[in-house]
Amino acid sequence: MISARNQLPGTVKSITLGAVMAEVVMDVGGTEVVAAITRTSVENLGIQVDDKVQAVIKATEVMIQK
Repeated sequence: MISARNQLPGTVKSITLGAVMAEVVMDVGGTEVVAAITRTSVENLGIQVDDKVQAVIKATEVMIQK
């Protein structure tokens, strides 16, 4: 169980591994969402392209522009 309410189902489209960090690009309902997480997290979770994942967003601020 996780306390974050903003959980969006998506599919991993690409992973770019760096020495310490990784960029994970997900398709969330036709919108591209990019997460920067540690390389260790990608490896420990076994994240691969085409995996079904949840983008969990927890932020102290959400801005809206019109």
